[in-house]
Amino acid sequence: MKLTPHISYLEATARQRIAGLLDTGTFREILPPTLQRISPHLGLFDAPVAFDDGAIIGEGTLDGKPVFIFAQEGKFRGGSLGEVHAAKIAGLLLRAAAQKPQAVIGLFDSGGVRLEEANAGEIGSTEIIRAIFEAQKAGVPVIGLIGGSCGCFGGASIISCCCDALVASEEGRLSVSGPEVIETIMGVEAFDSRDRALVWRTTGGKNRFLFGKVATLVEDHIPAFRTAAAALITPSTPLSLDTLRAERARLEKRIKDFAACTDARQIWKKMGLDADRVPDMTSEELTAAKSA
Repeated sequence: MKLTPHISYLEATARQRIAGLLDTGTFREILPPTLQRISPHLGLFDAPVAFDDGAIIGEGTLDGKPVFIFAQEGKFRGGSLGEVHAAKIAGLLLRAAAQKPQAVIGLFDSGGVRLEEANAGEIGSTEIIRAIFEAQKAGVPVIGLIGGSCGCFGGASIISCCCDALVASEEGRLSVSGPEVIETIMGVEAFDSRDRALVWRTTGGKNRFLFGKVATLVEDHIPAFRTAAAALITPSTPLSLDTLRAERARLEKRIKDFAACTDARQIWKKMGLDADRVPDMTSEELTAAKSA
């Protein structure tokens, strides 16, 4: 699969992203579509199925380093988590804990749990989280990439936040609840899901980067994601009571500093940034401004 140097990560398929991220010709897929591991539930609803159930898993190398990789296909049912989809990802992570590659790279592109198999999807999400912790306990870092058209919402967002580090583009979105869900529960006055500027400055990659949840902000092309992911491959530090306490203190300070803010622009201003310029800044410019 031949890629142009700056193919959009946002517009690429999951398989195109894998092909562009890994060293050429090194990807070996596990449970490929030819084995037809399809969802046992979707047929009950006369819903379309996919022979890989929207999750591609396998192994290869990145800058010569052996890595495992999984990718969610947002173009199939919004990258939703179902029984088979989740089991493939969890299995890959448990395999990583046993075989200890240099890293696991996770390409998130998901609206959350699949409604047609909600219970199985929810259980699958928790199994993935447990498997991430097992990989990290073995010293294998799990690096998440967010830049797909579906974003990273619901169960997928919780999973991604268990990773050692996240890479995102401005186009990537990360939130537990999607804009439509927030609007439905809280009302359009609280959050207008049709206001695209509001959605992106709240859940988008730039805001998540400024808050520190995203480690590296990149432009929307696959080589930028590849470079950022390669730079983050370092041995994982397992969770400890001290790290959990430090994270709690960081979150408490964030609430204290920004709880009164009602819009991301107010937060950016309190951070000392020119809030009007943030939406137009490149990833390099915003990274420099954050470090200043």
